[in-house]
Amino acid sequence: MFKRWLFVLMAVTFVTSVFAAKDKNAIQVKGSDTMVNLGQAWAEKYMEKSQGDFVAVTGGGSGTGFSSLISGTCDIAMASRSIKDKEIALAKAKGISPNEIKVALDGLAVVVNPGNPIGKLTLSQLADIFTGRITNWKEIGGKDEKIVLLSREVNSGTHVYFKEHVLRKNDSNSKEEFASGALMLSSSQAIADEVAGNPAAIGYYGMGYISKKQKALAIAKDEKSEYEVPTIENVINGKYPISRPLFLYTNGEPAGLVKKFVDFTLSKEGQDIVVVTDFVPVNK
Repeated sequence: MFKRWLFVLMAVTFVTSVFAAKDKNAIQVKGSDTMVNLGQAWAEKYMEKSQGDFVAVTGGGSGTGFSSLISGTCDIAMASRSIKDKEIALAKAKGISPNEIKVALDGLAVVVNPGNPIGKLTLSQLADIFTGRITNWKEIGGKDEKIVLLSREVNSGTHVYFKEHVLRKNDSNSKEEFASGALMLSSSQAIADEVAGNPAAIGYYGMGYISKKQKALAIAKDEKSEYEVPTIENVINGKYPISRPLFLYTNGEPAGLVKKFVDFTLSKEGQDIVVVTDFVPVNK
């Protein structure tokens, strides 16, 4: 009986030791749904280059990322907003020191067919269009033609951001939704192709998909503001209103595997992935 107990104890100790050893080569990344595809793309390429290291990436929202970092259940939080004062206070109470690292910028182009005479819109006009309050181009100075709404599908971070930032105007209490007639497409390329062939269509996607087959609209925060076109420069300097920084947060200065992964995200290869996933690099 004693030998059997000793064997079980040794087996449990061995398994625990193995997992502990693995944990040294594994990190958890949680947070922003907008960034989850980017984070997973980073992780996949990083693990190809660093055999033996493991990076797990899950979404849940920026708030979930911060909560996980504060509770110690993740090593890196992804966030599409800055951490709030109350979250910092809670973190400090738990002995956590949130360290912010800007890793990408998010800029979305709103596009129409080149034959559409409309060249600029305000954020309020965009909200009215995509929620269905404006349904005909003639209502905003265009042709007498029904507007065809194109959106990314609901599980897209781009869809979520556009809804939160444009439709809901960053109001957490807002319940605004896309019009029921909006066509939910599976990719940015699908939106680009539809806009290119449909004079009545309007859609949005990462700036990397803009071509001569679509016209990117100039956007203003309101009627008193300047209309700005979506360019890397306008996203970087904050002039283009449908843009924001994207962050990784660590507990203090990153070290070990966390530092290796963060350094990769900021490397040329990591920033190339930023572009491929429709975001704007912070390191050109």
